[in-house]
Amino acid sequence: MPELPEVEVVRRGLERWVAHRVVAETEVLHPRAVRRHLAGADDFTHRLKGHRLGTPSRRGKYLWLPLEDTGQSILAHLGMSGQLLVQPHEAAAEKHLRIRIRFADGLGTELRFVDQRTFGGLSLHDNTLDGLPDVIAHIARDPLDPLFDDEAFHQALRRKRSTIKRALLDQSLISGVGNIYADEALWRARIHYERPTAGFTRPRTAELLGHVRDVMNAALSVGGTSFDSLYVNVNGESGYFDRSLDAYGREGLPCRRCGTPMRRRPWMNRSSYFCPACQRAPRVSS
Repeated sequence: MPELPEVEVVRRGLERWVAHRVVAETEVLHPRAVRRHLAGADDFTHRLKGHRLGTPSRRGKYLWLPLEDTGQSILAHLGMSGQLLVQPHEAAAEKHLRIRIRFADGLGTELRFVDQRTFGGLSLHDNTLDGLPDVIAHIARDPLDPLFDDEAFHQALRRKRSTIKRALLDQSLISGVGNIYADEALWRARIHYERPTAGFTRPRTAELLGHVRDVMNAALSVGGTSFDSLYVNVNGESGYFDRSLDAYGREGLPCRRCGTPMRRRPWMNRSSYFCPACQRAPRVSS
């Protein structure tokens, strides 16, 4: 799935190209693309018509478009392969085009939701008092949020009685960190992914959060991480951060810090990449 930097790149593109435009009509081309909108495709298209889109917002990996004159928002689930593209009206339809939103202005562009694997979709939800779609109200703030509370995160981390990578991927604890950026931040901090959270000191937590922020900002600066054509920005461009990865996907290659061959281990139906010399495994108590 796209992680925080990829979703933020898309959010910024949407802010530039679709914010404050009025919806003229919406066309749902595949019912699975609105399956999370329980009232169905006809209701979804009817509720959008004539409403102005607000400034796109994001929390962690979740992206939504508020409807300015209502208390509702369009929540975008990008899933494994979902793309939000801004295209000219006359551009040929993408092979996996699922939803098309046209606007009541003369700019000549429309918003398209394209999804090869149909795991993603759009849905309309009521907002909480904080302006979040109600279905994601439980999601924690992300580390790039100016209101993220470092001390509260440290205390929650200590109470978690888990291991550090599991904690980093817990969206109720800290949002936006996925498998790729967790491995990258842990490599930078020289922390093994199975290190228990109960032993983290404030300075160690602060150091790790600094690396999480650094790696996300570095990815943002080059448009996110793209391993194939499934993730692109709203203008169809891919990100380039995969060329700068220090840990993820580098099994067998020399650690950029010490030269030891990097390793990969199966982890929660995924993989963890790490340096066995720089990121020593925690001792197992007998």
